Amino acid sequence: MKQILLILFAALLLPTSVLAARSPASFSVGRALVSASSSPGNAYLAGVSVVSTAPIAGDLSSIGGSIVTAAPVSGDELLLAGSVSSRASVGGDVRVAGGSVTVEGSVAGDLVAFGYSVYDSVRALGSTFIIAVNAVLSNGAVGPVIVYGNNVSLSGDFAGNVTVTATGHLSVAPSTTIRGKLVYEAPEAATIPDSATILGGVEYTSASYLPDAGTSRILSLVSIGFFLFARIFGALILAGLLAGLFPKFSEAIIERAHTKKMRNILLAMLLGFAILVATPVLIVLLTLTFVGIGLALLLLILYALLVLLSLLYAGILIGGSFARRFEKRERVFWRDGMFGMLALSLIALIPFVGLFVLLLLTLFTAGALLQIFFHFAFPHEEQIDELI
Repeated sequence: MKQILLILFAALLLPTSVLAARSPASFSVGRALVSASSSPGNAYLAGVSVVSTAPIAGDLSSIGGSIVTAAPVSGDELLLAGSVSSRASVGGDVRVAGGSVTVEGSVAGDLVAFGYSVYDSVRALGSTFIIAVNAVLSNGAVGPVIVYGNNVSLSGDFAGNVTVTATGHLSVAPSTTIRGKLVYEAPEAATIPDSATILGGVEYTSASYLPDAGTSRILSLVSIGFFLFARIFGALILAGLLAGLFPKFSEAIIERAHTKKMRNILLAMLLGFAILVATPVLIVLLTLTFVGIGLALLLLILYALLVLLSLLYAGILIGGSFARRFEKRERVFWRDGMFGMLALSLIALIPFVGLFVLLLLTLFTAGALLQIFFHFAFPHEEQIDELI
């Protein structure tokens, strides 16, 4: 089924006369390709840079980074590239897609163009359909015109109806003639000069593509909710990983929180407060000297890591404390870290009280982490068995 759909899609992209062509087709591929020999049938060109300088009796299909067609094409033209310039006449339809699109040769059939910027200076005999951020039609069109873009500019002689949907601005050049009807939708009405002639009349629809106040509030709430969900979900994963990979480390912090000596808890909180407050001041002082910039950068990285670990272990502390209180176990599992971080995230959403609780727990875990690191780096003989 997928192969059938791909074949149908490819058939829609190719010019219709490709399927009916009887003359031999030519295929050319190269990094910098210059096609200087004429083709009696269809021509297929591909390369980083493609330049066609010989007439083609059939259709032209080309893909590349940059495409320039400087010779007539009797059939249809299909061009896909980052930059496209069609400078010669085309006897059939022109279908172009690229970042920058310029169509300067005459087009006997329809013109379909997609791009960031599209400049159309031909007077296509068939219909014209353009989708671009910036679209310029400088020479009118014989058939009906439909344009979707941000900024759209019209000039020349248009024999049929012109329909424009602009998210930005529509401009009509002086002496422009539209023999049909101008129907456009834009945030602001276009300034139509007195020298411009629109025989079928003008139909304007005011359309603001910016959200109104109600929609803006809804989008803001959705964005905040998504941000909170992503932050909480990421914190849950990190806390679960820390608790699962380093259970002994988590148990050591929880043990310090359940000590019967209140002065040990206060000492850890004071140590955490001193480090979290004094380190930024030290970093600022170090950046004032050329020699201390490198050390300041290192301290900044360590400080950010300490704050992150303190927040994560604050959640693990809550989860481990619940496990001790209700499940009567001292071992810490990964689910304890995730549960505790979820509880801490919900507590932090409470105005004032939540932030105060978060601050106290973070100060304690920061101090406890520093004490554990210190004892690990400078162990005493009686602490050898307690190292983590």
